[in-house]
Formats: sequence, C-alpha cells, structure tokens
Amino acid sequence: MVEVKDARALDKMRKAGRIVGELLERLRETIAPGVTTAELDRLAGSIIQELGGQPAFKGYRGYPAYICTSINEEVVHGIPRDRVLKEGDIVGIDAGARVEGYYGDAAVTVAVGRVSEEARRLMEVTRQSLEEGIACVMPGRRLSDISHAVQTAVEKEGFSVVREFVGHGIGTRLHEPPQIPNYGPAGTGPVLKAGMVLAIEPMVNAGGMEVEILDDGWTAVTKDRLLSAHFEHTVAVTEHGPEILTLCQKKKP
Repeated sequence: MVEVKDARALDKMRKAGRIVGELLERLRETIAPGVTTAELDRLAGSIIQELGGQPAFKGYRGYPAYICTSINEEVVHGIPRDRVLKEGDIVGIDAGARVEGYYGDAAVTVAVGRVSEEARRLMEVTRQSLEEGIACVMPGRRLSDISHAVQTAVEKEGFSVVREFVGHGIGTRLHEPPQIPNYGPAGTGPVLKAGMVLAIEPMVNAGGMEVEILDDGWTAVTKDRLLSAHFEHTVAVTEHGPEILTLCQKKKP
C-alpha cells in the first residue's frame, strides 16, 4: 500500500527537503583534497541543527553518523571516518533530515578536484538516469516506468545498475512502501497518484553490478572494486508532474 500525503504532510516534507538540499550543496562546496569524511560529517550535523531539522540517519538501525560518505568503489552506506579525500576521488554523499516528523532524503556524487574521464562520465550518466526516472513521476504512470527509465539510461552507456539496493517511499518513516528498483520492465506495479512521495536513487557501477558488504556491516562496495556513483532526490507526485522536494533553493534546478 502506497501512502498518499495530504497538503499538510507535503508542506512538512518540503521543509525537510529544503534542509537536505541546502545541506548537500554546502557539503559539495566544502569537498576538496585534504578534507576528511569525518569533518564532512561534523559539518553536516551542525548544518542540520542550524537549519532547524533533526538528523535522519544518526542512530537509524544503529548507524553511527549524520551522513553516508561512499568513496570510489564504495557504493552506498560508507561511514565517515578520518579518511582524507584525495585528488581524483569521487565521493557519494547521502543525507537526510526530519522536520515535524517528516523526512527528506537525497544524495549526490562529487568529484574531488580533477577526476578521470571514466569517473566524470559515470557521474554524469548516473545523474542523467535519475532525471530520466523523475520524468516518469506523473499521475497514471506505473511505478516500474521509473525503474525501466533508469536502467535504460544506464545500460545504453555501458554501465551497470546495482540490484541489491533500491529507492523507496518516504514520509513519516525514512523508508516506506513501495520499493523502487532501478531496473525492470515498464508498465507494472502501482499506478502513481498525486500525493505519493518517492525517494528515487540510482546506484550505478562502472563495472559489474555485484556488490558486497564490508566488515563494518554497513559499507557496500563493488565486488570488482571499480567505481560507483549514487544520486537521489525525494520527489512528490503532483497533478502537474514531479515536484523535487530536495533541490537546493539557493540554486536553479
């Protein structure tokens, strides 16, 4: 059952989304060679508090940090540590916030200084696949139309879609039904209705689709240790199409 949010709930989710959007933009501006992921995490905690939100990730199922920082071959759920970012790295930042009981969730992958052409292209294709998925967020479309659009955008460029991790509904819980795979045939699953809110999040590998979990119990890495990228937005279905709730309001879409 996919929950349909009323106007009051959507207003609260817009507030949470704005915090996440600004948080990610400010973290993006901070990322540079020599910065540690622990420093990014401390900054994230301060920004969430400054903007009037509550952290969505810290303590969630025992997760120990405010954000996830996934570097190079790390796919998702990387734990911030005293690891120094280096020129040529790419780092995925996944962040969430809660406002008045409602969540926002988004992710971006950022280049650290100058990166390889493969890394640049991987990030661009992943970002574009998210845009293709969001374009399917229309009343009357099927949920799997999103999945199919993401997969098509990724695989035509020779990259692989991660199967083990998927997007999700979001609202008063960080993860709500439905699950939103980033692969599959179009035209199946629930019909999208105005008021549904979805966290769409392609995770894309430069090599094979297989992943494994490190000994910390959280960090997922590519099995072949090739690069991975991750982009995400929280998106509401409206009568007029998709409304991205986690855009930074200080920047144009």
